[in-house]
Amino acid sequence: MVVIHVARSLLLPASWDNLIIYLFAFWPAKYAALSHLQPLDLASAVWASVTYSLLHGGAMHIIFNLLWMAIFGSAVARRFGAGRFLLFSVLCSIGGALAHLATHWGETAPMIGASAAISGQMAAAIRFVFELGGPLGAIRRSDRAAYLVPAQPLSVCFRNQQVLVFVAVWFGLNLFFGIMSGPVAGEAAGVAWQAHIGGFVAGLVLFPFFDPVPQRRI
Repeated sequence: MVVIHVARSLLLPASWDNLIIYLFAFWPAKYAALSHLQPLDLASAVWASVTYSLLHGGAMHIIFNLLWMAIFGSAVARRFGAGRFLLFSVLCSIGGALAHLATHWGETAPMIGASAAISGQMAAAIRFVFELGGPLGAIRRSDRAAYLVPAQPLSVCFRNQQVLVFVAVWFGLNLFFGIMSGPVAGEAAGVAWQAHIGGFVAGLVLFPFFDPVPQRRI
């Protein structure tokens, strides 16, 4: 993501950057006109549900996302392994794109950013990082075993004050940095909060199917 952003910001002419946004950002308008799209546009409508998550609107946008990915995404990657982690992130990106499409059908503004994927990673991480012996637990460890503690059941997870605080901070900061981001493809920046929720819900739903550690029983 950093390489892509540096290339777009510092190396490529504006016309190339606009083409990248056109082909790889998520444009709800394309899906409202599928029957009229040219082959390249039709193909881009397929891959854009994932590639939009690799593009960002500014330095603050990508730095914020990378910091939160370092906290939560790295924990999930250590638990799942690289292959499962990447597939999980792709599916959370798609979940965010579907939620955005459902609430912005036909809109001409593009959506970019890894926030939906990271929301899914956060949803997965909160199931285990605050457990005793987990990497952020009250009694914590830092070895590999910290990332393999049994996950909390959902009914327990959302009674945990740490979980609720982190979720609130994540969505609040997303709102702030979304407002602070610059325009994309001539459109004013907005906060795709529906995509964040879509990614988060996708992460909650998908976590048991990817988790290699048996869940804690209550």
